Amino acid sequence: MSGFTHFDESGAAAMVDVSQKPVTSRSATARGRITMTAETLSMILAKGHKKGDVLGVARLAGIMGAKRTSDLIPLCHPLGLSKVSVDFTPDEATNSIEIEATAKVTGQTGVEMEALTAVSVAALTIYDMCKAVDKAMQISDIRLTHKEGGKSGVFEGA
Repeated sequence: MSGFTHFDESGAAAMVDVSQKPVTSRSATARGRITMTAETLSMILAKGHKKGDVLGVARLAGIMGAKRTSDLIPLCHPLGLSKVSVDFTPDEATNSIEIEATAKVTGQTGVEMEALTAVSVAALTIYDMCKAVDKAMQISDIRLTHKEGGKSGVFEGA
């Protein structure tokens, strides 16, 4: 299993030992998209949904999801996050909402999974709140777009 960090010498799944790594400032940003009908997007933007402020609830859900990442991903380290932000950019031309999340920590391991989880949970929350009016929504393009800190340095994705 050379190259993969979450396996021991025998190939069994294992949590990475970060105890000897230096404590550094680390951050990660992830993005994703949810596409829907024009009517659903209009309802969200007008805050006309009977369940309330869809994006406000999705922002809180994304932040909460980032904080619970180690409960969801078996080999993730629990982290004392110093900041999580979740932002939305509606695109009426494509009837979609771009979701961007940034997670920050001062620690011994990165926060990529926390940023990715925040985007995923925010998108799922939008879906959950709007599924009664639009079951055909699509969640897509969830990816890491930026990472800095730690041994591997800076990563810039698309």
